Amino acid sequence: MRGEVLGVERRRRWDDEDKLAIVGAVGVGGASVTQVAQRHEVTRQQIYAWRHDLKRKGLWSPDTGALFLPIGMAPVAELPMASPAPAAWIELRLAKGRTLRFESSIDDAALTRLIRAVDAA
Repeated sequence: MRGEVLGVERRRRWDDEDKLAIVGAVGVGGASVTQVAQRHEVTRQQIYAWRHDLKRKGLWSPDTGALFLPIGMAPVAELPMASPAPAAWIELRLAKGRTLRFESSIDDAALTRLIRAVDAA
């Protein structure tokens, strides 16, 4: 039995932006890894490998696309305290794998400037 060459196989090259777009498409509109892989004609394993590689490079985070909304708190009745409560530390995960830690007593305007500066860096 003789084999016949049907076409020229080519190896595609994907840059980090394309990989990031494909990896980021998982979960959008409920799309599974399998559906995204089929749509882009790659294997599921390739998407997982890209995800791992992009995470290692700091270009992708599982929290990418996370949305933080302001919350309102009802005023609490003033309770007599012997000393002020210590400020709690808050950890905020930003895009590109960046993490920001700050005290809960930080001013809203200062926090906004800090987040914008770190996100722009």
